[in-house]
Amino acid sequence: MDPFQQLLLRRRSTRRYTGELLTPDQTRALLESALLSPTSKNSRSWEFIAVEEKKMLEALSRCKPNSGGLLAGAALAVVVLGNPLDSDAWIEDASIAAINMQLQAESLGLGSCWVQVRNRSYSDSMSAGEYINDLLGIPMPLEVLCVVAFGVKEKERPSAALELLPWEKVHVGRYSTNEE
Repeated sequence: MDPFQQLLLRRRSTRRYTGELLTPDQTRALLESALLSPTSKNSRSWEFIAVEEKKMLEALSRCKPNSGGLLAGAALAVVVLGNPLDSDAWIEDASIAAINMQLQAESLGLGSCWVQVRNRSYSDSMSAGEYINDLLGIPMPLEVLCVVAFGVKEKERPSAALELLPWEKVHVGRYSTNEE
């Protein structure tokens, strides 16, 4: 099997980490993988905030009451930002950078998990993005797409199984339903 396909099969969302810190080389490799990601028209419409301080990770974990908690246990969180004035494809650009970091993490033997922020709520009156903007001093017009958590995996999860891929989601030549 191709090494890249093996990497894709191994990469799973990791929500529990050992608490061990990342090395400077690991952190740099993760950020380099984001900066190497392609963007529409080479706009580089993304920016990144790397957070390693425990108190700030705990504060970030409160961005979404039901699903941000894993950030408190991470060794590193990268806030992935996009600038809609730089590119109308900022969401796609930032998404590619985020998954590049997740694949790099798996390549390094680290775990990662994407925490969706865009279009999510912190409270009834504040979005998760507004909460993070206030917390980290993010200026307009930058928008938070997600926060990606990284750390040493508490335990290894089984790889995805090729035989369980949902091939019914693939259409050849044109869209068709299973009834056709």
